[in-house]
Amino acid sequence: MTELALYIHWPFCVSKCPYCDFNSHVRDNVDQNLWRDALLADLAYEASLLPDARLISIFFGGGTPSLMPPETVAALIEAAGQHWRMDDAVEITLEANPSSVEAARFGDLARAGVNRVSLGLQSLDDEALRFLGRAHDVAESLAALKTAQQAFTRVSFDLIYALPGQTEAAWSAELKSALAFGTDHLSLYQLTIEPGTRFATLAARGEIAEADPDYGAALYTATQDLTEAVGLPAYEISNHARPGEESRHNLAYWRYRPYAGIGPGAHGRRTAMATVRHKKPENWLMAVARNGHGLQAEERLASRDEAVEAVMMGLRLNEGIDRTALSQAVIDEANVDRLAALGLLHKQGSRIAATLPGRLVLNSLLAEIIADAPTLPA
Repeated sequence: MTELALYIHWPFCVSKCPYCDFNSHVRDNVDQNLWRDALLADLAYEASLLPDARLISIFFGGGTPSLMPPETVAALIEAAGQHWRMDDAVEITLEANPSSVEAARFGDLARAGVNRVSLGLQSLDDEALRFLGRAHDVAESLAALKTAQQAFTRVSFDLIYALPGQTEAAWSAELKSALAFGTDHLSLYQLTIEPGTRFATLAARGEIAEADPDYGAALYTATQDLTEAVGLPAYEISNHARPGEESRHNLAYWRYRPYAGIGPGAHGRRTAMATVRHKKPENWLMAVARNGHGLQAEERLASRDEAVEAVMMGLRLNEGIDRTALSQAVIDEANVDRLAALGLLHKQGSRIAATLPGRLVLNSLLAEIIADAPTLPA
């Protein structure tokens, strides 16, 4: 029976953060009943094309899915369990902002079936939170974290570092504080300025800038040292966990396993088929009303394309990839040997993995590892 991960996208936020390039939208009014019914219809359509699967994870992402009514979350979890067999250890994650309003729903969300929450703390410094456009302060964040730890079996949270003016000492002190909170999973991201965001506009004016690459590398290395020292090593470029506490859902992506995606802008990989839903919420709703699903496009992937995607995703993981598991030979073995000699790759039997120095230049590595590589995103 095929293992399957399910992604459900809730596109709405209270406000748009200046660094965010996710498919998130601010709307004055959301018809909750209409959205629940549309998501259930999109789910039913996707399930009809993926029979006999065992569901290992559900991930509510956004947007801000903690703004969803718990009744909608419960209805989607129940429907997923009717469409597919639920794994006994199914991981059900919901992304949440650490506001007091949303934290008040945590108990109801846990009763709805959510057993893992990912909190967008983003910083433990009030000035940094204002710079990042966050609606909460540190005190509210920590109160929400405490509530989450009482409500959910597993808790993760995000932090952003390499902010303008942030010193290595300041980041190290912040991270040490975060590591004392007792969670078993952290997502730690360097600030990147993405096209189309408010920060991109400010960068074009010369008002802000990304960290110098060498400085960013120093912060990244310090991050690895601190997290490893307390037993939360990186298992992926930006994700850290105690052994056994890795995100099952995200591992499905990085190990290139099948996953279904429903809701506005959601992507999926279904039996060698790449799927994408309409991105704008209103367009997605109209598509569901018209067709019974929100699909905008689906494309059958060639074996080589699948193999290339598997390499690009798998080398984000510390475990790397097993070359014998690839559907086609797409690895430039001569370049692998050369990069291994330079200390950027590690080879063990049929597996290859990026070393710490290699992860710092992963996109460049991929361009050399993949024979006739396509242009890779930054």
